[in-house]
Amino acid sequence: MAALGVNHGEPVRSTDLAASVNADPSFVRRVISKLAKAGLVTTTRGKNGACSLARPPARITLLDIYRASQAPEAFALHCYPAAENCEVSRNIKVCMETVLREAQSGFEQRLARQTLADVVAAIKTVS
Repeated sequence: MAALGVNHGEPVRSTDLAASVNADPSFVRRVISKLAKAGLVTTTRGKNGACSLARPPARITLLDIYRASQAPEAFALHCYPAAENCEVSRNIKVCMETVLREAQSGFEQRLARQTLADVVAAIKTVS
């Protein structure tokens, strides 16, 4: 999305995006598909197929991108079974659920305040 934001208005091929992040083009196409379903990018198919942002970078939050990518929650508990003979093991998940839910909420609130335009601006100031 950062590469699309930097090139806002210009279509970019998935192979070019893949090369820019050193990733497999098929992986990038799967991600683009999720972003397109969320209405964040538009795509064209075929020999000259490419993608571009569906709206201005200032109108795309990092939370929009996070949710569209269907990434797992940033904070999660282990899923192995509790050792019933251990007080900590039996109770840690229940005790940590609220803490981690609040941490996830804070994380998402912060993402909601940052836009793709903010990321693009930061990239351009480093260059």
